[in-house]
Amino acid sequence: MKFFKKPRTFRFLFLLTFVAAVQQAFSQSAHAPAYPLVTHNPYFSIWSGTDQLNASNSKHWTGKEQPMVGLIKVDEQIYRFMGTLAPRYSSILATGEEKPSRWQYQDEYPGDGWQGELFPDHKWKIGMSPFGDARARVGTAWTGKDLWVRRKFRLKTIPTGPLVLKLHQDDDAEVFLNGKLIVNRKGATGNMVVIPFDEEIKSALKLGENILAVHCLNTGGGAWLDAGIAEQVADRPIDHFPLAEQTHVEMTATQTIYTFKCGAVNLKLTFSSPLILQDIKLLSSPASYLSFEVSASDELQHQVSVFTGISSDLAVNQSSQEVRAIAYTSKGQSILKVGTTAQPLLKNKGDDVRIDWGYLYVSIPFSANAKQYITRAEDALASFRKDAKPSRNLRGTSLMLNTIIPFGSVGAESKKKFLVLGYDELYAVQYFNQNLKPLWRDVPGATMEGLLSEAAIGYDKVIGKCNLTDTTVYKDALAAGGEHYARVCVLAYRQSIAAHQLVRSPEGELLFLSKENFSNGSINTVDVTYPSAPLYLLYNPELLKGMLNGIFSYSESGKWTKPFAAHDLGTYPIANGQTYGEDMPVEESGNMIILTAAIAAAEKNAEYAKKHWKTLTVWTDYLAQAGFDPGNQLCTDDFAGHLAHNANLSVKAIVAIGAYARMADMLGEKQTGAKYRQLAAGMVSKWMQKADAGDHYALVFDDQNTWSQKYNMVWDKVLALNLFPQQVYDREIRFYLNHQNAFGLPLDSRKTYTKSDWIIWTATMAEKRVDFKALAEPVFNYAMETSSRVPMSDWHETLDGRMVGFQARSVVGGYFMKVLADKMKTP
Repeated sequence: MKFFKKPRTFRFLFLLTFVAAVQQAFSQSAHAPAYPLVTHNPYFSIWSGTDQLNASNSKHWTGKEQPMVGLIKVDEQIYRFMGTLAPRYSSILATGEEKPSRWQYQDEYPGDGWQGELFPDHKWKIGMSPFGDARARVGTAWTGKDLWVRRKFRLKTIPTGPLVLKLHQDDDAEVFLNGKLIVNRKGATGNMVVIPFDEEIKSALKLGENILAVHCLNTGGGAWLDAGIAEQVADRPIDHFPLAEQTHVEMTATQTIYTFKCGAVNLKLTFSSPLILQDIKLLSSPASYLSFEVSASDELQHQVSVFTGISSDLAVNQSSQEVRAIAYTSKGQSILKVGTTAQPLLKNKGDDVRIDWGYLYVSIPFSANAKQYITRAEDALASFRKDAKPSRNLRGTSLMLNTIIPFGSVGAESKKKFLVLGYDELYAVQYFNQNLKPLWRDVPGATMEGLLSEAAIGYDKVIGKCNLTDTTVYKDALAAGGEHYARVCVLAYRQSIAAHQLVRSPEGELLFLSKENFSNGSINTVDVTYPSAPLYLLYNPELLKGMLNGIFSYSESGKWTKPFAAHDLGTYPIANGQTYGEDMPVEESGNMIILTAAIAAAEKNAEYAKKHWKTLTVWTDYLAQAGFDPGNQLCTDDFAGHLAHNANLSVKAIVAIGAYARMADMLGEKQTGAKYRQLAAGMVSKWMQKADAGDHYALVFDDQNTWSQKYNMVWDKVLALNLFPQQVYDREIRFYLNHQNAFGLPLDSRKTYTKSDWIIWTATMAEKRVDFKALAEPVFNYAMETSSRVPMSDWHETLDGRMVGFQARSVVGGYFMKVLADKMKTP
């Protein structure tokens, strides 16, 4: 058959149609629980919690505001496309975050009526606010169970404006004003929250002396209390601008793209964080792009300029910390730089903390002809309107790094410019008492100015890599599980990666260290690595080795002497040894063995296992002795409490022993392989008897009234160990399909909450694609419909889709399990 030669015009139109179809096919969700904007590591991770970029201020993943604001001037009209006008307050009683102040306090019950105005408090202790754990470097140390505090203040007049209580508690708090209970709040707030006074509360204020009293109960973990009262101040008209109309938002694996209608001009704003897993050098670079593309929607020419303001709050733990900002030029770039004046290097550790050492950078090439300057936060927006006198060196709190980008006359043909946002931590973690530089900096001659210049010069090439990664990630997940599954994987990609830090150990090994976000802040937690692993096995097993290297070294150095794997290496960013209060012997040993076997399967050789064979053997022998019927041990689902005779934990031990046997075979140790294979097979037969509950297998041995997801069994399938017969999988999948709720399959029969990563693992065990989709679809529904507007929580309620706990964790890398399973089947 002959084909006619297409005319060039036809071929061009065909190409455009094809490209448009591909773009549409790879277009991602227009909705997410939260949108990643700048994502690199646990400290440099900025998100938007609303569908409209100009409906809220951007936040660090912990929930603390780290504002980025954006304005566009079209001819003489200015529109706001990013960020919002934050409420302004005048302190009546300052919080410790704003200004440490003297409070009276007791850590033992002071007696009935302690909150009253006339209660005798002259023997109470005196301390500075805030009160709390190691985070309270400026305030008063408190790590006990109960704390009672009182603070007197005087009013010459009763405020007429709206009043608010500012409160940061961990965990429960009762707040009294002049003896009257005004707030009774359960659970840690995570950050300072603002609680409006109603008229009844406001009426409790009086002229002269008033007293604010608070009781805080620490139920476990971190401890914190800080409180104050403020009056909301009216907004200034000069700060008000009409909103740009957001017309679209989409997420890809590495980019978040917004489009706006700004009068007669269209604006496309793209946040690109080049987290390319196969490119370690680029992955380690702490530089993201903000790209601006403008074009006229009519046939006229318009004068256009864009303003961005980046808050110095990106470089502090608390907004009250003093910073210094400067503007300068280097290597063809205009640069703004800001950091705290104190620079407490690696002094701040824990979960709900942000970096307060190192420096934030905003750079733009000379070719953009941009203007850069520094203002106080409250003066930033107005400075664009009235062309304020620039400051290039400023000290204070809550400063704004401002950049004005002129586009000149803009018509139908689009114009594009970009700026680079980067963070230099100087030192990223402490590893067994040695401070380690981030990987990009751990080379001779590395400077932030050099990195920013390289990022600018390589812009087109880097964006090309981002686009290729976006396409690959989406296509792989689409083929594995369909469109909705692919969209969930896209949501997970940046979140998982940005919960890690890349460094090199003193011995030269790669370390890819996770932070256990919104949990206990541990560093390199093994049972966080375990669920995260599929993403990294899929695209770069070297990174999974980097997640295991530190744990192996901890044992092999003699620092950890127990016959099972450690739980963690410390509390982020200090990795000097396990700080979690209780071991998880079966859990962590099983995790390390299974993941080492997964690396061997991915690389088709067991060289990495050979390097650690003695340690793996010790852990496997421990599982052979204690793993089949675990005692009252914790597992990775430790939030559910201790559980003896855990059938799913037993599965982990069995699979790990089988995985060890497989690695022995790969290393030519056939006799050892046969021995442990036989041991695992015997355990399977015994497991099927003890866990048998008729139409399913039980949560705990010998209790037919319980059930659970047996997600650990997925590795038997993925690694093709063939330990458990197909009838076990079929029975469990049938049972699961009949026990789902609107937002997923519960974790087990004890509660209706679930873990979304485990759902995807469980679904991956299904033989039929239709069954996988049936189990995975509620996870997509949860992601699209949850009211919890935070970086994806992996622990949610299956009845209403609300977050129970955890957010921004790396474990969502586990969503890629189905993609990994399909890849492992490929010869």
